[in-house]
Amino acid sequence: MRKVIIGAAAAALVAGGAYAMSGTPDEPGSVAWEPQDTVTIEHPEWSRDAVLYQINTRHFTEEGTFAAAQEQLPRLKELGVDILWLMPIHPIGEENRKGTLGSPYSVQDYYAVNPEFGTEEEFREFVDAAHKQGFKVILDLVANHTAWDNALRSDHPDWYEKTWDGSFRPTPWWDWSDIIDLDWSQPGVREHVGGAMEYWVREFDVDGYRADVAGYVPLDFWETARARLEAIKPVFMLGEVQQTAFHHKAFDATYAWDWHNTTKNVAQGKGNATSFYGYYAENESLWPRSAMRMTYIENHDSNAWEGTMEENYGAALEAMTALSFTGEGLPLIHNGMEACNAKRLEFFERDPIDWDQDSDCGYGELLVDLIAFRKANPALESGQWGARMHQVVTDKPEQVLAWARQEDSNKVVGLFNFSPSEVSVTLLDGLAAGRYTGFREEGETVLAEGDSVTLPAWGFRLLSSTQ
Repeated sequence: MRKVIIGAAAAALVAGGAYAMSGTPDEPGSVAWEPQDTVTIEHPEWSRDAVLYQINTRHFTEEGTFAAAQEQLPRLKELGVDILWLMPIHPIGEENRKGTLGSPYSVQDYYAVNPEFGTEEEFREFVDAAHKQGFKVILDLVANHTAWDNALRSDHPDWYEKTWDGSFRPTPWWDWSDIIDLDWSQPGVREHVGGAMEYWVREFDVDGYRADVAGYVPLDFWETARARLEAIKPVFMLGEVQQTAFHHKAFDATYAWDWHNTTKNVAQGKGNATSFYGYYAENESLWPRSAMRMTYIENHDSNAWEGTMEENYGAALEAMTALSFTGEGLPLIHNGMEACNAKRLEFFERDPIDWDQDSDCGYGELLVDLIAFRKANPALESGQWGARMHQVVTDKPEQVLAWARQEDSNKVVGLFNFSPSEVSVTLLDGLAAGRYTGFREEGETVLAEGDSVTLPAWGFRLLSSTQ
């Protein structure tokens, strides 16, 4: 029997030549195996070196309004951020509400503005003012669920998922008792939520969305929504999800939860510099080259439920922040970080940020300088525009994370001591060799293979060259 099979295969080769081995009879083998790019979306040009800034309107100012937030735009311009992410702006449900004011993620009406924050006209004025100062504005979209007293519940009860006994159902397993889940098998749900996304882009000129629990909503909805939004204007989409497929046709950026968790573990002594290897290896080998992965120190969830940046990072805070701005990734600043906010902000109440809580806070100046450094070095841009990180081999891999990124004549070297003790590290290869100027340093630095560099505990050096 084996002789018959071999004979048949040989005959096929003679008869079909190269076509016989391609698996697709109408294509030559060399064509059939050409790599295919699964990413079809294009990032807006203005996102290539952008820095995100998250605003919780309720906490951002003493007044907690759009008008008060608008007055802060010049300060944010000086900080250097580009994309303003506003937490949900919609009316909040009252039925089964948590706390006094409820969660912004319990949406009562996708097509209205929360009167707590102001009027629709005041929101429009905020967006217009932000655009005039060079910002882009994205809205937090809560597609997975609504408030119990969203009109959809009574108008379209069939649009919601149900429990085993036919009751409306919050998202399973989580303690989200103030919301109920939509049923995404219903075309009406898709039309209603997708229509809302188009409404705020078309009528208020917003520039995209941050999608809450994006992975709990079918991917094909996001892909359809992205295509329809693009027919209106170029948009930017950030998804709260960590899956590669969401970058193909829907999202520019997604959450780098693994990066965030690794930074906290290392800062708390539960790992060392090599703990980052798994993240960066997967980032390069598994994720699309153009994927923007949000590398964040803090957002509203981590601040409220995990702890403040001081609690999570301690002495490692500045080094981890520097890595978020210079390694591959899309950096985020959560409102209050620049003022060294040391409080877990209330989630269901008004809790205005104390912008004067730390007179010795120098962290805001660090953010300003890191943003300027990032924008001055094209190698640090996001997605396909920036350069890959390549490991610089040293004799202290467990203490020092060392890498280089180079795009044409621009080269950036990062040396991070992720340990609580001073370390002298020797460069064992020539990747970092060159002539540089240092971040927050004077004079010139020359590196060569075999050189040693001393870094203080939790210290870092960033070196850049355009030669």
